[in-house]
Amino acid sequence: MRRKGGGWSGVKSWMVVSGSGEARLEDVGKQSIMRRTGLPARDLRVLDPLLSHPSSILGRERAIVVNLEHVKAIITASEVLLINSSNPFFLSFLQDLHIRLAHPTPSSTSLNPQHSPIASPASESESHAFLVTHTDPNPKITAEEAPPPRQLPFEFKVLEACIESACRCLESETSTLEVEAYPALDELTSQLSTLNLERVRQIKSRLVALSGRVHKVADELEHLLDDDNDMAEMYLTQKLNARLFDQTSLKEGYNSEFEDNDESDESNSDKFDKFHGSKLDVEELEMLLEAYFAQTNGILQRLSSLSEYVDNTEDYINIMLDDKQNELLQAGIIFNTLNMILNAGIVVVGLFGMNIHIELFDGNSRQFWATTWGTCAGCGLLFLLCLWWGKKVYFLSQ
Repeated sequence: MRRKGGGWSGVKSWMVVSGSGEARLEDVGKQSIMRRTGLPARDLRVLDPLLSHPSSILGRERAIVVNLEHVKAIITASEVLLINSSNPFFLSFLQDLHIRLAHPTPSSTSLNPQHSPIASPASESESHAFLVTHTDPNPKITAEEAPPPRQLPFEFKVLEACIESACRCLESETSTLEVEAYPALDELTSQLSTLNLERVRQIKSRLVALSGRVHKVADELEHLLDDDNDMAEMYLTQKLNARLFDQTSLKEGYNSEFEDNDESDESNSDKFDKFHGSKLDVEELEMLLEAYFAQTNGILQRLSSLSEYVDNTEDYINIMLDDKQNELLQAGIIFNTLNMILNAGIVVVGLFGMNIHIELFDGNSRQFWATTWGTCAGCGLLFLLCLWWGKKVYFLSQ
């Protein structure tokens, strides 16, 4: 892949997944991607792996651009284009996407016992009676005649797979970080060493980076949940059906007879109002996004707890260091006091060492030893007095 002016040039290999879950590699250029998806060049820059872009989900007229962790995709109403990667989470995402598309699941749980994962004959009869007597005022409609559960549109299946894969990646990294962090922090509190401090420093750096990534994903989901227009832009299948309906209505209008033009316009208008009269209901997408927003909040709570544990450990280490520093200061004060007392004794020795005649020198050895031991005793007494005064001042200041 070559770069020119911050965009893509040349041909790049894309993984294309169809609506049935079949994946194939295609070499597609930038201009071909723009014509195929209707995206401008600035949206393609979001997927450029050589540029640093925060996590984002962009809804456009004909496509959804997803940039979440290892998933960089362009979702249309019939296919999804993925930037191929050797990341293990990306390979797991492809497998999960294939299963979702090849084996579709309903968007919500149905009351029909045939769609229930565990159904006994008794439960079937109770469900049948409940449907007849409570849910449907018409007793002629049975449970077997109930409409099948609604399926998620293709774009929502792929979007859910992308968000779930990103959340799974973040949760896996969070679990790995927790397994490494808590023992390292406990070991640091028991043995303060340079090696343990370096391990904790690296863990804290990873914690800050991972928290930022999770915050970006959570903020993007929250932004979508706060804006119904952005969520409405992601209903690609409904917008495609609306465009096809408009084209069909125009053809029917041109092919109708002139004398029935008013009636045809009125009928087409009724059909159009029936299709477009109600605004897009974003509740389905909103429920999908809320589930993963709650999951990202759970990951943030775990990271917040780990961050608090790191902060508490740092506070404990700082207390330990302050205590050691206080002990060193006390030892320094004691040695300085002892040095001062010894200097006083040295002064006495210096006085006796001067070449001056003193009557004390004319005496016997008893006077010498009395002077010597008296000087030592005076220094010791002065030292103890200084210690007593220092402790008294310390306790009075508390």
